[in-house]
Amino acid sequence: MISAVIFDFDGVIVDSERLHWAAFNAVMEPRGKTIEWPEYLETYIGFDDRDAFRCAFPNLGKDELPQLIQAKAAAFQELLNDGGAAALPGSVELIQHLSGTIPIAICSGALKEDIFPIIGKLGVADAFDQIVTADDTHISKPDPAPYLLAKERLRVASGIAIEDTPAGIASAKGAGLKVLAVTNSYPKELLKDADVIVDTLDGLTGERLTELFA
Repeated sequence: MISAVIFDFDGVIVDSERLHWAAFNAVMEPRGKTIEWPEYLETYIGFDDRDAFRCAFPNLGKDELPQLIQAKAAAFQELLNDGGAAALPGSVELIQHLSGTIPIAICSGALKEDIFPIIGKLGVADAFDQIVTADDTHISKPDPAPYLLAKERLRVASGIAIEDTPAGIASAKGAGLKVLAVTNSYPKELLKDADVIVDTLDGLTGERLTELFA
């Protein structure tokens, strides 16, 4: 019996990683730095905005970081309004299938203001028992703190995390969770630390999850 399922957000529920990448570049370019997509995948994906900007600009002043985060959030919302972020195959259906049957949560390094408008548009804003965002923790994945908080709020000792990045897998495993990885952002060989790897969430149900983790 699966006690809980905790979803990462960007790259698991919605196809939004390239929007975050573009928003980071929109903020960083005036400061003389841009990030190519391969570098974003290798270094930045999985970080929350705080750690991403600290990585890009190690000598940031204490007042500069909040300004950059605010500017990036505004850039992301503008990109979201221009084109939106589509649900990844099977994600909404799996959320709807699990909701109300077992505890489910989101555990993401994105800001609350990035997440809530999207899940509202997808019609799943009320499907989750808990939502943990970058606003709730002081450190991002791969540290286990975000997933530990999600477990604490769900009041469960175990469960399955659904992730798409090595950093997310490390965070979930460090929090004592089993991990299902989906190859939306990385190839299988880079997700090898997950317990189960799939190419899509399409067609996945609670019953199938139970079989995969039996």
